Amino acid sequence: MKRPYLLFILLSLFTVVQAQTLQSPEEFLGYELGERFTRHHKVVEYFKHVAESQQNVQLQQYGETYEHRPLIMAILSSQENMARLEEIRISNLARTGLSDGQASVGDVALVWLSYNIHGNEASSIEASMKTIHTLLTDSKAKEWLKKTVVIIDPCVNPDGRDRYANFYNQYGNKNFNPDGDAMEHHEPWPGGRPNHYLFDLNRDWAWQTQKESASRSKVYHQWMPHVHVDFHEQFINNPYYFAPAAEPFHEVITPWQREFQTTIGKNHAKYFDAEGWLYFTKESFDLLYPSYGDTYPTYNGAIGMTYEQAGHGYAGLGVLTEYGDTLTLKDRVAHHFTTGISTVEITAQNAQKVVEEFARYFKQNINSPAATYKTYVVKGTNHADKIRSLASFLDKHHIQYGTTRISKPVKGYSYLSKSSTSVSVGANDLVISTYQPMSKLITALFEPVAKLSDTLTYDITAWSLPYAYGLDAYALTDKVDISGKYTVSPATTPKPESKNVYAYMLEYKSLQDVKFLAAVLKEGINARVARKPLQIEGKSFGRGSIVITRRTNERLGSEFDKKIAQLSKKYDRNVVPVSTGFAENGTDLGSADVARIETPKIAVLAGPQTSSLNFGEIWHFFEQQIDYPITNIGMDYFSSVDLDDYNVLIVPHGWYSVFNDDILAEINSWVRSGGKLIAIGSALNSFKDKKGYALKEFATEKEKKEEEKEPTIEEQLQTYAEQERDQLSSEIFGAIFKINLDNTHPLAYGYDKEYFTLKTNNLKFAFLEEGGNVGVIKGKTEPVSGFAGYKATERLENSLVFGVENKGRGQVIYMVDNPLFRAFWENGKLLFSNAVFMVGN
Repeated sequence: MKRPYLLFILLSLFTVVQAQTLQSPEEFLGYELGERFTRHHKVVEYFKHVAESQQNVQLQQYGETYEHRPLIMAILSSQENMARLEEIRISNLARTGLSDGQASVGDVALVWLSYNIHGNEASSIEASMKTIHTLLTDSKAKEWLKKTVVIIDPCVNPDGRDRYANFYNQYGNKNFNPDGDAMEHHEPWPGGRPNHYLFDLNRDWAWQTQKESASRSKVYHQWMPHVHVDFHEQFINNPYYFAPAAEPFHEVITPWQREFQTTIGKNHAKYFDAEGWLYFTKESFDLLYPSYGDTYPTYNGAIGMTYEQAGHGYAGLGVLTEYGDTLTLKDRVAHHFTTGISTVEITAQNAQKVVEEFARYFKQNINSPAATYKTYVVKGTNHADKIRSLASFLDKHHIQYGTTRISKPVKGYSYLSKSSTSVSVGANDLVISTYQPMSKLITALFEPVAKLSDTLTYDITAWSLPYAYGLDAYALTDKVDISGKYTVSPATTPKPESKNVYAYMLEYKSLQDVKFLAAVLKEGINARVARKPLQIEGKSFGRGSIVITRRTNERLGSEFDKKIAQLSKKYDRNVVPVSTGFAENGTDLGSADVARIETPKIAVLAGPQTSSLNFGEIWHFFEQQIDYPITNIGMDYFSSVDLDDYNVLIVPHGWYSVFNDDILAEINSWVRSGGKLIAIGSALNSFKDKKGYALKEFATEKEKKEEEKEPTIEEQLQTYAEQERDQLSSEIFGAIFKINLDNTHPLAYGYDKEYFTLKTNNLKFAFLEEGGNVGVIKGKTEPVSGFAGYKATERLENSLVFGVENKGRGQVIYMVDNPLFRAFWENGKLLFSNAVFMVGN
């Protein structure tokens, strides 16, 4: 009886020893890295195994995706550093000025490695497992950990990752087929690149519209790393890109940040040269747009870098390149592993210098910011909801703001007039000084115009926050000291006495008002809209104001007042109760000009031929921003859908070859019967110059002939380099333009007579001959901010931006520019909401 008991003890001891033995990824997974795509949950299990078996590793879950997958990061260093890890972290925050205290630890650099932000750029998550194992087992790497704390986020985008991995594991051949025509190289729409809502998370670092980005930002600012790497993949015939980056560099990037990128790049080159691996630097990937995984850390003081491996979703486990070589997943893993390890190595070798320069970066920010504009003033006369929204954004980025009072007017650059003017700074204005830790980030986000050292850039070139939020704001070259705390006051909601309330009224000016309206309609409460300004019981209400009368909601009985009170509180709305329908000025509440708002039943086109990004922006807007139901309809069965079940059809930016004459005629008939069609971006091309639709590209035949004329001899004889530059003259890289708005039209309720649109295409359409030309470019124009080629700018003269065609009992709404772009163009959201809720009532 004793022998089995002793055997049990021995087996238990053996199990404990084994549990403390670190397994390689291959041992843990049961296959070699690169033999298959590892699903996210298995990667999480491996990182848990690593943390459980090693005393110098901490594993932290910092968030969760929309599909409920965990977002994790591993923190590792030497045993000595792990024992004082919190001291190192707090010391580093003190170094930035984001927290009080002294920076007591000055020789340990923080390196953050972010993998797989694009789900179908699938090699890096595999490399993350090899990287953490090597850092913990290699003798040289153990020495590096004495000088570094390494943070590894193995998968920034788990939902996209598993979308791709599941596709390939289901459709890949038993032995991979390198033929590019094979099904395994052609993932279906929308592909694995984006997250659940089909957002590109590598364009969302600054905007933080997605759960993944917001969760990561919180923990990022708890550490503020000195070096950050964002691992990516590019197309199969581009070998490997690593730092230094390409021009344009934003001017706030310091000489040291440029210099150390080169130092890191040379270290990588040493290893790639030894293996004969191809690579390139200083091309394609610039450091300008502030919402990348390289630029955002850079504007937060780090050495921020992108590493790009050949591969992408097309590569699968192996694919033939144009040279006839087979690029394998194993190759891709090896390359990303090498640059990751090399980054830790070179940072460890320069740890003290890295930390010193990081400290210098923030010291300069606080004491002598290198920026043209030293202060930004957001006027307190802006709508309170817009200021609240901006303040929330600033808080996420640890940007400090407050109030001040200057006794005399000062000179400032007006964003609205695009000119220098005299401005008084009052006690109600929100003031942002660049004399603070986040100085360079503030400059990158707020400066009116980003300076371009090269127009060949990778993304949009304009994003200035006062334009994005639609704010009256000023940029001052003088320093203004902040003397008080800015408090964003909530709207006050009077508690109504239900027995005397004839109607409830709400001035309609912001997205928060849209959220309230959406909730009212979802509750089955009838609401109306004032088409004209009116005054009632001494209070003025503008066009678009929401009116909720008791008479049209009698079925709710005593619940009517309770529901309005509950929703007013939930959405912080100052809903005004009135005891009469008689208006002192304007129309009475029973007038036909106080029209019923029809509850939208919305269908959104999705699938192949639609832009997954724009579809995702629309989907996210309804579900996550205003919480309103929609039905997403696939393009593959759209022709069999009964459109009469819906009264709104949204056609996202896309390329709709499926829209033949029969389908266009069917949509036209549906609109005439009372439907509302909303088309965005290049979707307008499906309706231009088509029978039954008023949209035209050219106003006259003369204009059309001028556009289509043959190139001149000089243009035909351009050199290859000249042709590349000349092509840029016809492009627009995300530039901001001022347009005129007809704010008496329902599409522009809540706006002033001017609007700043972010133009990301060079589409041009003529004014509508019939209907409402609501948002237009009159005469000649030029971008307020950002790059637009001169030919593209000339082409935009006298063109439509937002228009409404009335057709029978329905409407077609044309949106040349996307008002929901990346969910960060806040001032466009009310416009899109008006298209859905206001137009047609």
